[in-house]
Amino acid sequence: MSSKLPQNWIMADLFDVCTPTQWKTISIGELSDSGCPVYGANGRIGFYSDYTHEHPTIMITCRGATCGNIHISVPFSYINGNAMALDGLNEGFCELRFLAYFLSARKFDDVISGSAQPQITRASLRLVQFPLSPRAEQTRIVAKLEELLSDLDAGVAELKAAQKKLAQYRQSLLKAAVEGALTAEWRTHNTPTETGAQLLEHILLERRARWEAKQLAKFAEQGKTPPKDWQKKYPEPVQPDTSDLPELPEGWTWASLDMLGEIASGVAKGTKRKDSIEVREVPYLRVANVQRGYLDLSEVKTILATEKDIEELTLQTGDILFNEGGDRDKLGRGWVWRNEVKNCIHQNHVFRMRPFLSEVLPELISHHGNTFGKTWFQHAGKQTTNLASINMTMLRMFPVPLGPTNEQRELLTQLDIQIEQLDRQEKAVELGLKQSTAQRQNILRAAFAGELVPQDPNDEPASVLLERIRAERVAQGSTKKPRGRKAKEAV
Repeated sequence: MSSKLPQNWIMADLFDVCTPTQWKTISIGELSDSGCPVYGANGRIGFYSDYTHEHPTIMITCRGATCGNIHISVPFSYINGNAMALDGLNEGFCELRFLAYFLSARKFDDVISGSAQPQITRASLRLVQFPLSPRAEQTRIVAKLEELLSDLDAGVAELKAAQKKLAQYRQSLLKAAVEGALTAEWRTHNTPTETGAQLLEHILLERRARWEAKQLAKFAEQGKTPPKDWQKKYPEPVQPDTSDLPELPEGWTWASLDMLGEIASGVAKGTKRKDSIEVREVPYLRVANVQRGYLDLSEVKTILATEKDIEELTLQTGDILFNEGGDRDKLGRGWVWRNEVKNCIHQNHVFRMRPFLSEVLPELISHHGNTFGKTWFQHAGKQTTNLASINMTMLRMFPVPLGPTNEQRELLTQLDIQIEQLDRQEKAVELGLKQSTAQRQNILRAAFAGELVPQDPNDEPASVLLERIRAERVAQGSTKKPRGRKAKEAV
């Protein structure tokens, strides 16, 4: 807000016009489905049989992550202990919405204390000042603000509706792609060079060949001759459970993730090692880096790892990443690694799947994991008190639709074109929302700098108004809390 006030305005203390008050906290167990609305840290939270305030009242969230948020209660409401009510405001002197608009635009960083549990105290609110305009001008400012902000809110609502539709369309598009619907017309004019089932046979042959090569290398390293029946110990891939899966187009087949690629967990943080074991620092991916459909590499941390871990866990281009857990909506979330960071490994909460053949397109599998897989992993995952997780066994069982090679490539081509268009539209909507937020701040700044409506020299100066407010409050003494009443009396 501007430091220079218009003529006839004055800076006032918050305590000049009201008395911030905290009320008894009503527990969740005491709330009901009817009665008087109860307001807490995030607005309305339920109903109670009593009320603390007959009239609309400004409240400031005074605890938690939303500390400093402003709400206005409806008549006959209970203001809970996580919010501070601005009691004793005389609207004849200071209009409630005028003060509420100012407070909603104000940053409360200077009065919030604590980091783990942010809070605003009654004492800290004594630091809060606001520009008091003549009473008649307050009414004009509020009327203009509501006119402008109403139009702005309508535009924001349209942008958010568009944002939601674009997100829904993205999910529908990805679902149509990984289930073959996107290439239905293309399929009528093109014959596959090999079916999904035939491609799967080639993948499984490669899977076995790689296992055998690794086993022979181990025998050679140990100086042993392979026993006669060593190949019988080959771990057959997990078969997908197709009983409840959607029907696929002709030429497609279901495969398990275990059939299509090598799955590995990562390095664990805080691993204790002997002092004699050499380690070095390398970048690694955490759950926070692996988002749904993209990688957030704005902060890539480092970890100490052994040369063996680095050799086994260094990511290669085309690796598909899946989150092991965290919040339930993070299960299986992931994207494809394209060597964005050199010599990068991954931690044990991020699984890596490395396709056996280049004909398996990583982006299609990841798109499938982020759409169909979102629900599948939530049903398959384990839930504890605070966290959800999937394990290696579940991930190996994850069913993946596998189409003919040439159709997969066509799918990805069509998908890339449409996703690029979607990205542009979503960025345009995001820009519009950012501009709306900035515009709201500009409107509020102008309002409380005296630039939104013209001043009237005939209005009573705010300095005189403030003297009358203070005189009235001195005459009344300390503001008494309104008395609560039963809900049935408030009807």
